[in-house]
Amino acid sequence: MKKIVLLLLLSLSLYALDIVKGEVALVELKQGDTISLDGKELPILQNPVEKNKRFALIAIDYKSKLKDEVLKIDGKKIPLHVRAGKYKKEQIKVAKSKVKPSKKALNKIYAQYKEAKIIYATTTPRRYWNKPFILPLHSKITSSYGNARMFNSVLKSFHSGTDFRAKIGTKIKATNDGVVVIAKKRYYAGGSVVIDHGDGLYSCYYHLSKILVKVGDKVKQNEIVGLSGKSGRVNGPHLHFGIRLYSHAINPLQFVSTVNKLFKAKM
Repeated sequence: MKKIVLLLLLSLSLYALDIVKGEVALVELKQGDTISLDGKELPILQNPVEKNKRFALIAIDYKSKLKDEVLKIDGKKIPLHVRAGKYKKEQIKVAKSKVKPSKKALNKIYAQYKEAKIIYATTTPRRYWNKPFILPLHSKITSSYGNARMFNSVLKSFHSGTDFRAKIGTKIKATNDGVVVIAKKRYYAGGSVVIDHGDGLYSCYYHLSKILVKVGDKVKQNEIVGLSGKSGRVNGPHLHFGIRLYSHAINPLQFVSTVNKLFKAKM
């Protein structure tokens, strides 16, 4: 099947929208349009290039059921077809404690999960970014988003980001402007930095050997937020780069490619 085009210009001729689980669609809107998904209103955002234009981002969670949903734009119903992604399985060998944590570790894991869940569910009512997104580094991708992860032959999770090869100490750049909301070592993610970019968008940088920012810091695109490492649940040094939008873990490369089309349209 031909890959679904996710950047759409809305018009009266639009009768349906396809989207893959774990991906994002960008929908351009006219002034005064409203947009909702299954009865829940979606944020309407100002175009960063053309200030008189508006758009919305539709994020479908990786774990969503394969069912059609109803998208409404200015009161008009548009079927939204959710499709499965072609995600693979991968085997990863790690320390036994990272597959079957102790009770003490489980309490720590739960506290860290709860903290992150509250953060990702928070939408800062402003946007910190106004330029195209960049990747935190350029190197070989060692694990793609969406892979089913078999840790020591036990299925534990899906891969919520993209892994880049990076020897210990490689400088990691902020993908765009924002404010640091997490900057500490965590059980699974290891040395972690999470940046709030506003409007419900967050970027994540995991397994760092050194963290160079602290919570509350305002960072600029290209600023070095940490050094890559092999902390947390890993089998070697690399960077895990993730994107969270409206709490959903979204394919970061597809997100960057999709949102950056806002800027290419003006070029």
